[in-house]
Amino acid sequence: MLQEGKKAPAFSLPSSSGGKVQLKDLAGKWVVLYFYPKDMTPGCTTEARDFRDAAAALEERGAVVLGVSKDSVERHCKFIEKESLTFALLSDESGAMLEKYGAWGEKTLYGKKRMGILRSTVLIDPDGKVRKVFPNVRVKGHVDRVIEALDALQS
Repeated sequence: MLQEGKKAPAFSLPSSSGGKVQLKDLAGKWVVLYFYPKDMTPGCTTEARDFRDAAAALEERGAVVLGVSKDSVERHCKFIEKESLTFALLSDESGAMLEKYGAWGEKTLYGKKRMGILRSTVLIDPDGKVRKVFPNVRVKGHVDRVIEALDALQS
């Protein structure tokens, strides 16, 4: 698991907005990285809509939102278009970044254990340090908790 206060692991992933997004390119900004299992599924759609609907509040706090899953860039683009998302989605088809960020692990679904994406969020400060980790995210109210954490960290 990531440790708060430590440097965030570097990454370079294909983005729905074209090209690649690298952590180093986001220096000087707060970054909200949220990890979710799959585009166009109920919980993931609700979470994406909540981040979309909070875009103004997050921008006011100088935060950039990026969603990360194993879905392809093409699937991300369809999801963005369908839900009118206002932020980029990154594709980690290999799962390497998911593992570095502690967002890949054993899950239990309907009594069966399997490996998968663990819904979680990481706040990275403008200096590239992990400032807050939200493991085992419950979608309802999560974006509000992210905004509260940003407020607390920025005060």
